[in-house]
Amino acid sequence: MNTAQVRSAEQALSVGTWAIVAGAMLYSVLTVTPLAAAHTPPEWAWTAPILPLVVDAAVVIVVRLDATLARLGEGGGAWPIVLRWMTGAMTLALNVAESALRKDMVGAAVHAVAPLLLIVTAETGLAYRRAITAAQVALNERERAERAERERAEVERREAAERARREEREYEARVAREQREHDAAIERERAEVAERARREERDAERARERAESAERERREREDEQRRAEHEHRERQAAERERRERLELLSADPAEGKLPEDRARLIVRAAFEEGHPVRAAAELCGWSVGWVSTRYQEFREEPPAGRLSLVEGAR
Repeated sequence: MNTAQVRSAEQALSVGTWAIVAGAMLYSVLTVTPLAAAHTPPEWAWTAPILPLVVDAAVVIVVRLDATLARLGEGGGAWPIVLRWMTGAMTLALNVAESALRKDMVGAAVHAVAPLLLIVTAETGLAYRRAITAAQVALNERERAERAERERAEVERREAAERARREEREYEARVAREQREHDAAIERERAEVAERARREERDAERARERAESAERERREREDEQRRAEHEHRERQAAERERRERLELLSADPAEGKLPEDRARLIVRAAFEEGHPVRAAAELCGWSVGWVSTRYQEFREEPPAGRLSLVEGAR
């Protein structure tokens, strides 16, 4: 049973109780007023309805406050019970008094129906309201427990969702960190490879430079050696030529013209040694003019040409 059903049952009980109370009050006013008027002085007969109204007011107070206390789950103590039974007894006595005085048992029974129904309804309604209140409290407790359970489940669900999101964020952060570390490792490896390649290139460049330097030094040594050998050969050739020239120039003056090739060699030797034209003419036996012409040719020749001519003449 839910709250709406409990509220509907309580409303039905309240409507039924107040319908019985209203009917009993009306019936009591109509029944008790003639009795009170018959036992009241004629000049005060107009006060006859006051008595049933006072009793009925007490009944209304009892029913209303008992319903309120029952709804709150509380009790009013002994005096509400006394008031409830006293009003019920008074209502019953006033309703059956006239029939009882006439010894009309049927009338007394008929007039006792409404008061007895009111008394039983008041007690039963109180018991019903207490039971409904207890059921409502139990239902509220159950709903509160269910709500607390739902809230706890919702809190656990939110905590689980938050924990899942936190774990997901931590996982994503860990994956991102591992990816960064992986990228950094790859970058370091790439940098190391590049540095190693540059180092190897520098080493190769230095090795190439050393090889080139060694090759240059070797070529320079070879060139120096060739130059030295060439200079040595040139010195030897120059010494040999000088010896040959000196041998040619150390000969006695010619008694006649020597062969032209021989004469040319003597004239060249004299030219190279710086002898005058006349001395060369005496050594080769040719005329001074011819020797002068040869001297002029030798002066106009480049040094290499002079050397080649001398070697060719030899």
